[in-house]
Amino acid sequence: MSDDDQGRTTGTGRLVTGLAWTLLLFALWLWGRGVTDVEGSTAGPATGDVFAAGLPAGLPRAARPLGDAVPQRVDIPVLGVQAPVVTRGLDAQGAVDPPPYDQPGVVGWYGGGPKPGAAGAAVLVGHVDTETRPAVFYQLSTLKPGQTVKVFRADGRVAEFTVDDVRVLPREGFDARQAYGPRKAGRAELRLITCGGTFDRATRSYTANVVVSSYLTGTAG
Repeated sequence: MSDDDQGRTTGTGRLVTGLAWTLLLFALWLWGRGVTDVEGSTAGPATGDVFAAGLPAGLPRAARPLGDAVPQRVDIPVLGVQAPVVTRGLDAQGAVDPPPYDQPGVVGWYGGGPKPGAAGAAVLVGHVDTETRPAVFYQLSTLKPGQTVKVFRADGRVAEFTVDDVRVLPREGFDARQAYGPRKAGRAELRLITCGGTFDRATRSYTANVVVSSYLTGTAG
């Protein structure tokens, strides 16, 4: 493949290294510890009208958060993604373990944070590619505001999220709070994270992260 192909936003041709995941997810771990304390002491019930304040034109109002239930599958209809979700914890270095490298079609949920559909910003991570083919979040950067992400939960309910923001954030000077911090207090939000930017052959890692932000707008089941 050409160097131009490797320069695409999503990147191609390599699986992100353990070091790259550590740089990203150690920041997430630090964010999660701090924001959990803040939210636990300040967030309170909010109405749909409060959730709707400040939304870009044309996007639906946010739905009230659901109770706790672990995620089992994530669907992104416009991308044709239907992927199982597994819970991931922290490794010995204090970073979140990504999905196994030999399971590029699996998405990892950071179990130390909020559950998808509950109040707060839940985080799902997935690989962009492998040595030989695209992985589950290969096309993540092509999502647009207004498109839908569905999370199937252990309580039998389907949490339906609407995309409101897509960003490519450089790893150098990475702002964890900008990437993972809740956009609206008390709202149920979902972050989808993968690698982006260009692939650095020297470090065998990508130079940025694609961060898709979405918020709960409906439920089924």
